[in-house]
Amino acid sequence: MRTRIDLAYDGTDFKGWARQPGLRTVQETLEDALATVLRVPAVAVTCAGRTDSGVHARGQVIHLELDEQELSASIGRSRLLPMDALHRRLNGILPPDIRVQQVRAAPPGFDARYSASWRRYAYRVTDGAVDPLARHHVLAWPRPLDLAAMNEAADLLLGLRNFAAYCKRREGATTVRTLIDLHWEREPSGLAVLTVRADAFCHNMVRAITGALLAVGDGRRLADWPKQVLDTEQRHPAVTVAPARGLTLEEVGYPDGLELVRQAERARNKRELPDD
Repeated sequence: MRTRIDLAYDGTDFKGWARQPGLRTVQETLEDALATVLRVPAVAVTCAGRTDSGVHARGQVIHLELDEQELSASIGRSRLLPMDALHRRLNGILPPDIRVQQVRAAPPGFDARYSASWRRYAYRVTDGAVDPLARHHVLAWPRPLDLAAMNEAADLLLGLRNFAAYCKRREGATTVRTLIDLHWEREPSGLAVLTVRADAFCHNMVRAITGALLAVGDGRRLADWPKQVLDTEQRHPAVTVAPARGLTLEEVGYPDGLELVRQAERARNKRELPDD
């Protein structure tokens, strides 16, 4: 039985999502908790998007295969429905920096990674008074930021493009992505928040783009500079990757019905730019 779990976590004390020998990761912590609750030797999960060390999530999505007999046996005498009982027991043993928000049966064809139409991140920056209580989730910037200039620069990056200049390359992996939304807003508190939404992201892409836009916002670069960097399709030494602590995976979007399967098929194909 394919099952969907929505979860949130504070990434401060995790070395990212993916399992790594000898390091505390979100995947290992969650899989170990599932194995304990289900009373099985091991559990494997698939996530919508792997977050880096120190990156947070409010809207991470995972799927796993559950054996209905094992699930029923694990809830014991609980009067809750099996999925609700699993939800409650997971949060009872998980550490406080991970919370399961929902457990439910996944629709036919659902794949947490490949069925996703888009992922939405937010990057939070303060260029004013620094709140020490938010230090793990908000980047403190030492100079005033011009959001209009940053939005002018952001508009030039939208669309289907090769983001090699803003990605940490991996052998055989494409860096072609569709950037759907990229804009800054100033909250009433004065916080500057960047919303980034794309069909998918390559390694370091959001933080590298954020670093380039911050250089525009504080006046070190002109608004067309991030686009000039993009057009080189090469990592630029002047682009500074923004720190992880300001970044949060906010939401993952999925289509309805049979489109789940079609989207998964499209996502498994290597993204390429159209021929001129």
